[in-house]
Amino acid sequence: MADRSFKYIILGGGVSAGYAAREFANLGAKPGEIAIISKEAVAPYERPALSKAYLFPESPARLPGFHVCVGSGGERLLPEWYAEKGYELILSTEIVKADLASKTLVSAAGETFKYHALIIATGSSVIRLTDFGVQGADAKNILYLREIDDADKIVEAIKAKKNGKAVVVGGGYIGLELSAALRLNNLDVTMVYPEPWCMPRLFTADIAAFYEGFYANKGIKIVKGTVAVGFTADANGEVKEVKLKDGRVLEADIVVVGVGGRPLIGLFKGQLEEEKGGIKTDGCFRTSVPDVYAVGDVAHFPMKLYNDMRRVEHVDHARKSAEHCVKAIKGINLGTPFEEYDYLPYFYSRAFNLSWQFYGDNAGETVLFGDSSPTSAEPKFGTYWVKDGKVVGAFLEHGTPEENKAIAKVARVQPPVESLEQLAKEGLSFACKL
Repeated sequence: MADRSFKYIILGGGVSAGYAAREFANLGAKPGEIAIISKEAVAPYERPALSKAYLFPESPARLPGFHVCVGSGGERLLPEWYAEKGYELILSTEIVKADLASKTLVSAAGETFKYHALIIATGSSVIRLTDFGVQGADAKNILYLREIDDADKIVEAIKAKKNGKAVVVGGGYIGLELSAALRLNNLDVTMVYPEPWCMPRLFTADIAAFYEGFYANKGIKIVKGTVAVGFTADANGEVKEVKLKDGRVLEADIVVVGVGGRPLIGLFKGQLEEEKGGIKTDGCFRTSVPDVYAVGDVAHFPMKLYNDMRRVEHVDHARKSAEHCVKAIKGINLGTPFEEYDYLPYFYSRAFNLSWQFYGDNAGETVLFGDSSPTSAEPKFGTYWVKDGKVVGAFLEHGTPEENKAIAKVARVQPPVESLEQLAKEGLSFACKL
């Protein structure tokens, strides 16, 4: 089998890959120069749709509707777009070996790919309960969500177990969004997670209390402070019970697990400098090996705003890091000046009729403002994080576009505050007057 050579190979077919391809096109990359190698069977798409509109009972999102770059208001890049540009989409192809010294990738089918520059955009894999040897975790209808094939399995299970019982294991992003989607499909939903409140990596107890109360009012049961330690299956091998560590047993027709992910960097072990589970990069996403870059979930990069190093798992960073990396590659090649990545952390979620945004750093003391009653007809509330006398982070539920821009500006500018009491009193107006 003859080697195939490209100037630039983007390894991974997720959000970062699509945004990198668009940036290459914007900067004049020529036909034949770019290849995206993906183990998925479809062109890059906006992954957040999978836990939201893809699972809606009415008018669900389907491809080609959410190919990149529609999630950020950009052009939708259909497979034809890549063909017209002369960029190769090498799909359903798993790379099993990477030799960075010889700039070679080898697929499971034995194909060899050569590159001048490589962008590692492999993203994360979901953590599975079978990884920990949880009893019965290989039963049918114990599902996960990462790729479109996973979402299709959830859709099939919802149809097959109409009005049945669903248990969602995990209280983070995926747990909250999937619980809402399953409830919208009229399933009887129970969430299970070990932490004292949902989304503990971001939410304060006050913020979490609103969402837990809201979900409870929607009929979702929440079991906190325990974990799933085993599953039982029926004669067909389909899950029927979830055994909890505290001794309780929950009936289940469907189980969806969302307990986090791991960066997919195994191909590069021993070849690249790693840090805290990711690939260490500089502010242009260059790794320790020349002509090898890493973006999105896998990159452990300098967070200029906070003068430290971080790894960020979120679609916003996946998009922006890919675009910045391509600009840097072009700048390096042409010898033209380019800036280092200066990212403002941003997270958001939508579930039911709720929609929140967070910007900045969730460090320091917190100030809650607004109406955070789960029973309010129109709840609207937020939180500021204050560190060393400055606002460093801001969260807002039900913000208008202008208000969300205002809290983003606060997190970026980090204005000083006189007192927490005064800040609580001013609430959202503190951000809006900046």
